[in-house]
Amino acid sequence: MQIWRSLDEVPRGLAPSVVTIGNFDGVHRGHRAVLTRMVADARERGMRAAAITFDPHPRAVHDPAHPPVLITGVEDRLERLAQTGLDGVLLLEYTLDFAQQTPEEFVRTHLVEGLGAAVVVVGRDTKFGRGNAGDVETMRELGAQLGFEVEVLPDAGDTDSRGRRWSSTWIRELLEDGRVGEATDVLGCEHRLRGTVVHGDKLGRTIGFPTANVSVDAGMIPRHGVYAGWLTVLDDGGNPKASARVGERMPAAISLGINYTVGGDSLRVEAFVIEGVGLDLYDARVALDLVAWRRPMLDFGSVEALTDALAEDVSWCRGALGMPAAH
Repeated sequence: MQIWRSLDEVPRGLAPSVVTIGNFDGVHRGHRAVLTRMVADARERGMRAAAITFDPHPRAVHDPAHPPVLITGVEDRLERLAQTGLDGVLLLEYTLDFAQQTPEEFVRTHLVEGLGAAVVVVGRDTKFGRGNAGDVETMRELGAQLGFEVEVLPDAGDTDSRGRRWSSTWIRELLEDGRVGEATDVLGCEHRLRGTVVHGDKLGRTIGFPTANVSVDAGMIPRHGVYAGWLTVLDDGGNPKASARVGERMPAAISLGINYTVGGDSLRVEAFVIEGVGLDLYDARVALDLVAWRRPMLDFGSVEALTDALAEDVSWCRGALGMPAAH
């Protein structure tokens, strides 16, 4: 999948294409179902399939004091969009100036002239253009005027077992409750955090549980607590000791929250790589994929009690990740 960050990067000759628009936060199973069908339809028509998405999120620009909590960062959004088979994504920088385009200006410039849209796929509640003045009927009128078809999608559909529509709102509710296994089912993949490994207070190494302290910059922080999950090194960040681990998915016990036992007062994200003796990941860029929630953050009263609790946590995480018990 090609990624275009401006109209200038879109290759000539892309037309005719099938185009859709959305924020696609999380790229959950509802998004994937819709996009996969769209791609299949484009293939049958002998067309390309493309999507337009935005960064930052429009609400963060219009109401910067109350930005939305996004499930995924841009990198994961693009990776997951690529998995649907799209030929390309136009990732547009959303600014207040950009938002001043009329519905016709946006459609003419970006969909028709930019991406060569012969078919535009929209949801029933689609809004676009200055002040969200454009809606489905506006798109149909513009289609008749500018020469493209408009396909209006029904809701993405309910799940078989829960009877609820796939949605980013549902995923956020699950993550806020620590129900990452259920969030995985709705997302179609494990919930991921991304960040850089930074230096911490090094308490873990003194008690036998050295951790990678991760400065998270992408992905929604779920309910605080201890999780079983996987750590993957995405980029070594110039650390030669981490370079051999790039791409490796390593089992981990992951702590998200405040370490009350030692008087902590700020959020820490720490990952203890199980069987990762001697691992040095400083400055590396990593992903944390959360599998199961173990317990909330607690004050154990002493470092000794904390150490015992961590040993139990690691044992539990081994089981949750399908690892054999430690000998």
